[in-house]
Order: sequence, then C-alpha cells, then structure tokens
Amino acid sequence: MLDSNIQDKPKIHQQIEQKSKEIGFTMPSDVYIGTLLKTLMTSKPKGRFLELGTGIGLSLSWMVDGMDAESKLISLDNDPKQIEIVSGYFKGDERVEVICEDGSKWIKNYSGDKFDLIFADAWPGKYSEIEEILSFVKVGGFYVIDDMTAQPNWPEGHEDNVERLVKYLENRADFTLTKLNWSTGLIIAVRNS
Repeated sequence: MLDSNIQDKPKIHQQIEQKSKEIGFTMPSDVYIGTLLKTLMTSKPKGRFLELGTGIGLSLSWMVDGMDAESKLISLDNDPKQIEIVSGYFKGDERVEVICEDGSKWIKNYSGDKFDLIFADAWPGKYSEIEEILSFVKVGGFYVIDDMTAQPNWPEGHEDNVERLVKYLENRADFTLTKLNWSTGLIIAVRNS
C-alpha cells in the first residue's frame, strides 16, 4: 500500500494550495490529515462539525468533501485576511459557516448543539478551553488533533504543552483515544459516555 498515492483530493484543493503559496501561508494542513478528516466526516451522515483554526482552508476543503447534503460545518479562525480568502471559496455552500472570531471567546460563549466531529487545529480547543470543547462532542463523536509530533515551527518549550495535553486526554475515562505516529502526529478520540 502506498499512502502517498492520493486520488481523491477535493476539486478546490489545488486552488487553495496555490493561494497558500501566493500569500506565503506557512502553516498549511498536511494532506494526510485531510484524507482522514474526509473519511471520518463521511461516517457521520447529517452530521454537525466544527473546525477550530481554519487557516487557509485546506483541511476545510477535505471536510466539506466528506459531508453529505444535510450536514453542517462551522469553521473558525481569528485572522480576518485568511477568513476573507476562505469565505470566497465556500460562500456558495450553505452547509458551511466560516466565522472570524477569537476561538477562546467563541468557545466560552457557545451554547448550541453538540458536534459529531471537532477538528482542533488551533490553540483554543486544543491547549486552552479543553474541558469546554470536549463537552461539545456527542457520544460517538470524534475529537481530532494533529501536530502532536515535533514540528519545525514549534516555539521553544511547546513539547511540554503537547505532553500535558496527551496525559490529560489519556486520563479521560469518557473518551477512547488512539495516538498515531503518522502524518504530523494525530490523536483521534471518541466520546464513549
């Protein structure tokens, strides 16, 4: 099996990759996390999904590609320039809501329905507001995080944050988790109660 032979990239993915290079965006999501997200999203028909850390929209393109017609997705980032770009790609899709807001503030104020999958690719919902974000996951729902193995852009001391987060998740009895030394290092957790 050759996992680098990816045949099903979203149609819009190449445009977003090109835009990413054009504007010098240096934190694009790995293509492997995209394929995984698409697969997980497909497992949740009529699902409710949340992405924290929209970035330039690469992961979002995979997530949208895995959604059925009755699913809904909220994607959140605090960078207005990136949100403006991403909104242009997804403005015609009524299933997708792209929000420009501070993630911590949004999480603390959220009072809506729970989610079938949360992809936390930003500090809020991953290293802060973790209790709150995990409470937003439905039973049987996924909590997915990436960049759990050392990355070249990590600030000094960030490994300590990662270790604390991993230990915290390992000690949660209400989630079953799998740690994968694949892509950029992933944790997939499923709420079991």
